[in-house]
Amino acid sequence: MQSKVDVAVMIGSGVPLSLRVVGKRVCWVLLVNGERRGTAFASRDEALECRAAWLAHLNGTQPEQVSRQAV
Repeated sequence: MQSKVDVAVMIGSGVPLSLRVVGKRVCWVLLVNGERRGTAFASRDEALECRAAWLAHLNGTQPEQVSRQAV
């Protein structure tokens, strides 16, 4: 079975309190097969790096190879 790895955006009250107290009103989360994995990210770039690492792990490749192909 092929796993699906996505980055989703959360806004407003969906943003964790730890990010809201520092003024963030938007964050990004990683979804693996529709389920949230890990922490919320303050930037989309951080979430995309995590996505590349997940894809590499699932495919048995290095993250650098995946990030260029999948983003």
